[in-house]
Amino acid sequence: MYIVLRDRFTALWQKYFPGAELPITLEFRKDSSNVQKVPPPEGWSCLICQINWVRKGTPLVFDASSISCPGGLMHAGYSTKRPPEFRHFLSYGKPGVLEGERYKMTPEIVDSWEKTIPEFSSAGKEMHFTRWDQLAEADSPDVVIFFARPEVLSGLFTLANYDSSDPNGVICPMGAGCSSIISYPVLEGQKQEDEPKVVLGIFDPSARPCVPLDVLSMAFPMKRFEKAVGYMEESFLSTKTWTRVQKKIERSAALYRKG
Repeated sequence: MYIVLRDRFTALWQKYFPGAELPITLEFRKDSSNVQKVPPPEGWSCLICQINWVRKGTPLVFDASSISCPGGLMHAGYSTKRPPEFRHFLSYGKPGVLEGERYKMTPEIVDSWEKTIPEFSSAGKEMHFTRWDQLAEADSPDVVIFFARPEVLSGLFTLANYDSSDPNGVICPMGAGCSSIISYPVLEGQKQEDEPKVVLGIFDPSARPCVPLDVLSMAFPMKRFEKAVGYMEESFLSTKTWTRVQKKIERSAALYRKG
């Protein structure tokens, strides 16, 4: 991680997004026995809930044993196994046996949808989550993750599309909350030919209890983020239009702090 980039973006963020929450970062590193990891949770726990500590300033390191949710294990790349009866669980369930989430109309739709999900493996690696201002020289993030309200998302969305004619510079694939901040943006960052997409997410109703009111996520693959930082000052962020939006961001931040 380049300290210069950390400090430059922090200054630009404070200038153009006053009072808005700093992003967190995700990095996959080779497993290291001398790093303290998040202990196995007692019972089921949502990864999105767990990383709220990172947003408050506590770095966290996960391995496969730190995650109890089967979906979290899959989207972190630690497992390829679906929970038993997953096709029914995601649809209408089985009367008297399994309550369905009803996120898909039928098990057959679940089957077809699953075929579109790209494979992702992080075997032998740890997940390091760190808030942006706490990054050190040795860090090398794979993804930069924002948790933000609409005005901030407006700026991030427009910035993500600034240097491209592709109207789909930001994508919003359906999936668990953790897929939108881990697997999808990591896989986008690994693309060799196409420009990686930025991923909008945390629409998953199961993850919504873990985030504040009116907050969504936007995850930048690191190489996409570095480019975006490079053109922040020449973009719309320097216009009178954005100055009016900035005032709303400041008001929103003040209300959020009161809370």
